[in-house]
Amino acid sequence: MKFKEIRDLGIEELKQKNSDLVEELFRLRIRHASDQLESTAMLGKIRKDIARIKTVLKTKEAAS
Repeated sequence: MKFKEIRDLGIEELKQKNSDLVEELFRLRIRHASDQLESTAMLGKIRKDIARIKTVLKTKEAAS
């Protein structure tokens, strides 16, 4: 996701998206451990998206 797209989401949407991405990252790690993951680049992409969401979430919660 782009940073601009993440900033446009609300706090509840950010929390939901974060939990979805954490769950997806877990599934990808399991697939990676069992050598069933085709693209390991997805792990980094998901981790960066989680970090972006957490950054925006902290700033929005601090502003509230």
